Amino acid sequence: MSLKVAVATDQGEKFVNRHFGDAEFYYIYEVDKNKADFKLKIANNSVEERKHADPNKAKSIVKILKEKDVQVGVNLKFGPNIKRVKKHFVPVLIDTSDIEKGLKKLSDNYDELKKLWDQGEKRSHFKF
Repeated sequence: MSLKVAVATDQGEKFVNRHFGDAEFYYIYEVDKNKADFKLKIANNSVEERKHADPNKAKSIVKILKEKDVQVGVNLKFGPNIKRVKKHFVPVLIDTSDIEKGLKKLSDNYDELKKLWDQGEKRSHFKF
């Protein structure tokens, strides 16, 4: 089994140094204990945030990612909406800007991420 992972990026090599919901794109990978396989690139066409921590922005991001069956979202930063999105996927705060290195860390910690996913809406985030 694998987990579907969305990484927040503008160009595909580095995580964005902004909130997860502010990325231009999400690159979708299937990650297991041994590897991460790139599946597709999707544009972040979510609604514009009208105020900080706008719940409509969170709903829009969740909708985009749910359509692709995403279970894990990864980035350097998440905003206050992390409390909303964690009900729908596991937010991972990564400690490297390099996507390839980040994907390796996800594979290495697959069992822990899977446990968090299985907890459902009461899950917490994961931090490296």
